[in-house]
Amino acid sequence: MLTLTCPHCGVQADETELSAGGEAHLKRFGPGSSEEELEGYLFARENPKGPHFERWRHAYGCGKWFLAARDTATNQVFGTYPASEAQPADTLRDLVTASRPGWMWRDFGGEA
Repeated sequence: MLTLTCPHCGVQADETELSAGGEAHLKRFGPGSSEEELEGYLFARENPKGPHFERWRHAYGCGKWFLAARDTATNQVFGTYPASEAQPADTLRDLVTASRPGWMWRDFGGEA
């Protein structure tokens, strides 16, 4: 079972207490954007085998959103951090890189 630590309240919650929110760090497009940009935002998602950054909500706890770094193949959780952060801390990225040699950090450049 997947267990994540909520960075807001510090509770270790299993997946039954959480709600998945999809891919993290998407650049959001709204009014004034092109049809291609809006289509990409609404429908294009990565589905990697390996390290991935996701949005989660502590639904049956504090109710706050947070982001998690985990490996989609093994369910290894590298860490969690508040959704208000635009990018994960260097220490978290270093942990993922040390655990998965050859993995490269992609600069999202979008909102959290």
